[in-house]
Formats: sequence, C-alpha cells, structure tokens
Amino acid sequence: MNILVLGSGGREHTFAYKLAQSDRCDSLYVAPGNAGTAEIATNVSISVTDFNAIKECVLKNDIHMVVVGPEDPLVHGIADYFSETEELKNVMLIGPSKRGALLEGSKERAKEFMLQHSIPTAAYASFTKESLNAGKAFLDTLKPPYVLKADGLAAGKGVLILQDIKDAKQELENMLAHQKFGDASNTVVIEEFLDGIELSVFVLTDGEDYKILPTAKDYKRIGEGDKGLNTGGMGAISPVPFADTTLMNKIEERIVKPTVMGLKEEKIDYKGFVFIGLIKVGDEPYVIEYNVRMGDPETEVVLPRIKTDLVDLLEAAYRKELNNIALEVDLRAATTVMVVSGGYPEAYEKGKEISGISSVEDSIVFHAGTTLKDGAVVTNGGRVIAVTSLDSDFRKALKKSYQNIAKLSFDRMYYRTDIGFDLS
Repeated sequence: MNILVLGSGGREHTFAYKLAQSDRCDSLYVAPGNAGTAEIATNVSISVTDFNAIKECVLKNDIHMVVVGPEDPLVHGIADYFSETEELKNVMLIGPSKRGALLEGSKERAKEFMLQHSIPTAAYASFTKESLNAGKAFLDTLKPPYVLKADGLAAGKGVLILQDIKDAKQELENMLAHQKFGDASNTVVIEEFLDGIELSVFVLTDGEDYKILPTAKDYKRIGEGDKGLNTGGMGAISPVPFADTTLMNKIEERIVKPTVMGLKEEKIDYKGFVFIGLIKVGDEPYVIEYNVRMGDPETEVVLPRIKTDLVDLLEAAYRKELNNIALEVDLRAATTVMVVSGGYPEAYEKGKEISGISSVEDSIVFHAGTTLKDGAVVTNGGRVIAVTSLDSDFRKALKKSYQNIAKLSFDRMYYRTDIGFDLS
C-alpha cells in the first residue's frame, strides 16, 4: 500500500524508517519531511494543517494510509475531515477524532476526563482572566512548588513550575491577563505538585482494545542534571529500568484500562496512540498529562524496539482488530541522544552544514530539524539529529550513541552528556 506520514521531525523520520521496512509498504511519502526522510521516502512540501493540500496529495498518489505525527492536525480535526469527506473516508487515518484529541488540546478537559473515570492524578483547579483573584487565592492553599499549565497547545512550553508564591501569582497574571502563551493560556490549570520520577507509557488503541508499547523516559531540560529551560526533549531511554512488573500492572489496571474504557463509554472515535505522561510517587503511578500522538524523542527509542510489522499493527488499530494481532518487542534497550543548535531552546541560527553523518556505525541517525541545501544536509531547527542505539542494557547503548555523536559536527552543536544520569 502507499503510505503518507505527516510531520517533519525525528518522530516522523522514525515512523518512515519503520514503515519502509514493511513488505506491505509500496510507496512512502512524508509531508513536509526533512533531509533524513528524503533518503527513504518522497518528501511533499505541504503544511500538516493544510487539509485541502493533504487531500490532493492523498488522491494524486493513491494513498491508503495516513500516519499523523504531530498534535496540531489532530487537534484541528484531520480525522473528522477524512471521515466526513467522501473521497477520503476509506483512507486509513491513524489518529483520534477532534473530540479525542481534546485530551491533549485542553489540559482542563484531560483533568475532567481523569476525574470522571477515576484515573489517579494531581488535585487541580482551572481559572480564567475573570477568576484571576480566585486563582491567586487557590495558590495560597498549596505548598511549593506551584504548577501552572496553559490549557491549550503551547509547543511543550506552557507548563511552569515555580518555587516562590509571589512568582507563581505574577506568572498566573502574565498567563491570564497578558496572554503569555497567547490563546493557549486563556484558561490556566493550577495543579498540586507531585514529587517523584517520571516515565512515559505509550498505548496504541482502536477505541476498544489496546496494546501497551515499550515504556520510555525522556529528558526535557537543556542542561546537565535536568537543569535549565524546558525543551522538546534532549534524549530518551527504553525500557524504563524501574518500570517493573508490579508497577506496570498498576499502570495497566488503574490507568490504561480506565482510559480506553472511558473513550469507549464516551463514544469517542479513537484509532491511534495515547501517550500517557506518568509520575511514580513512592510506589504509585499518577497521570501528569495525556498526549494523543507519539512523543519525540521517545518515538526514536520505542519504535526501533517494535518487531511486529508496523503497517500490520496500524491497520489492525484502524480496523478495530488489535485483539487479533501479537505485539513482539525487542528485549534490548534503546537510547537516543538529541543533538541541538547552539542557543536552543531560545534563539538559534539555521543553515549550518552538518558533517559526519555517513561515518555513523551501529547506531541509527534520525533527522529532526534538517533540510537539504545545494546537496548538503544543513540544520533547520532547534533539535537537529537524534542518534539511537540498541544494546543489552541502556548504558552500553548510550556509549554507542555518544561515540557516534563524536563523529558529527556543525557550528555551535550541543548535546547533553548525562542522559540516563538518574537511573541505576
């Protein structure tokens, strides 16, 4: 079959890499793609939210399956657009309906869903510009640190964790009264802070059945020791060493099953991924957030460990036949380290030529923010390249990734040297 992947980052390159391995994949397209996807697929210069252009591409290239990478098209209703458009309704679009995508599109909606279906999460309350003073009063009832979340999509930067009550009240005012995150912070969710260690669980569901994919742990901060500004992710490890059978049983019974049952009870059309951001407090798991797609850079360690044909797996999800397919997982550990542009996550320059990619051995190079210019691969984003390796344990895999990153070079290249520092 012919397949289209929507997106341009490391996540989408990883999807393309796995889909291209399937005997069932005839022609592969990525829109808009990057320099890495150009090596294994046909890049199409289309915005992921230009639904009419996507429709033309699907019809022109006889696309049978569309895999949606980022959250924006899902939150904007691409699944509904396909199901409601006569020429597209039989195309297998992998991703939830607009209503399902609200689990990521609105922090408030996600919290209400968790409360409704008895899914463990932090205590919270929501506020708008009109209830700003009530929000400040609510902060007074909490202990530091204070967690403020913009309700809408803010490119992964709409969450603030503050130690000082004065700072928390000022930032609440900045978000609600001065639109610090634009429309995304028209509503702000204030949460109780949970102290523990984080992990991510990925679920593929058809809205009734599900498969739990390999666990992962990512590292968001720009600086060593998880210090500094939040980023889209500086590296990831799979599986998570502390996610033992006991913890995973709790996660499945208390979180995964109620989530999927909640989707079914609410009659939400959901054929795609649920990314559950979790925190382990003591021995108990709590949900921090839902995302309605795969994470990045977690995808770069989760998908390489999946041995089942990805086309078969995604088609089973679309056709509500997940209970008929077995998920086979590589038992080796996978690690990825993200190489970024100097200055990221703040201002950075693009167009820096990258050398050394062809010298990488025994690791997989996933392009994130790259493009081709005059035949050369150049930087085109903050996060530039993810180097993924597999080995018997995550420390050996990390060693491979770092050895290969040493072969890469571009002006002001930066990466963290301590991925996995907090794991034993």
